[in-house]
Amino acid sequence: MASIEELKSRSLWLRQELFELVMRFKKGHIPSCFSCAEMVLALFYGGYLKLDPKNPRSRDRDKIIISKGHAAMVLYPILSDLGFFPKEELLKFTQPEGILHMYADHSIPGIESITGSLGHGIGIGCGFAYCAKRDNQPYRSFVVISDGECYEGSVWETALFAAHYRLDNFVVIVDRNGLCILDSTEKCVRLEPLEEKWKSFGWHVLTVNGHSYSEILRALDEATTNKTGKPVAIISKSVKGKGISFMENRPEWHNQMPNEEELSRARKELQVNCIVN
Repeated sequence: MASIEELKSRSLWLRQELFELVMRFKKGHIPSCFSCAEMVLALFYGGYLKLDPKNPRSRDRDKIIISKGHAAMVLYPILSDLGFFPKEELLKFTQPEGILHMYADHSIPGIESITGSLGHGIGIGCGFAYCAKRDNQPYRSFVVISDGECYEGSVWETALFAAHYRLDNFVVIVDRNGLCILDSTEKCVRLEPLEEKWKSFGWHVLTVNGHSYSEILRALDEATTNKTGKPVAIISKSVKGKGISFMENRPEWHNQMPNEEELSRARKELQVNCIVN
């Protein structure tokens, strides 16, 4: 299990890897990946996921789904680093000869489900948790959703189902960066009070700073030892674009590419020389 200092180092590494990947192929959603980076790193390197790169489909593996599919590529450098597929595949991102697509699917080792259409990943993850309970299997199911994804009715249908069936092996992480593709979530359709909404559906709710490893690890410790009979929602208050100052909290950067001047600034802030040709 990685220490907090090691995880902090991983944060910079992951942002560098993702930025280089996006700049090389001019495809990807940098800010959406950066807002959930610490949470995803904590899950994989903090000892919370039982996974075997040599047997990625083992029956008792824990399940993790990035339901905000536009950010699913946040998993690619991690899965490569852990040995799920060769690192050379990162150099073939979105290319016909490669296995790594813009939107992940289950043909990729370590990926549980195709995502991209918002509101679907949470239901699939809930199904995994339900099957684990039904079959008396020890694994847990983790799903990362965006806050804008909470506009989808299927999210709340799943919330009802999971609470009714007492799926305390199910953890949903809401990446609460406060932005959807157009503007602030509170300007588009107000979500607050989000914590109370999840509680009212019968969930055990934890709220953390999504970029503080001490808070994240405490929440994941509690979530993975949960015996309340309630599914767990972790509301991760994050910053979209965290790590590149001019992208932070700016909805217009959802899928925008930097120009040469912005690229130079981003490289400096991330301490990386990116390949752009």
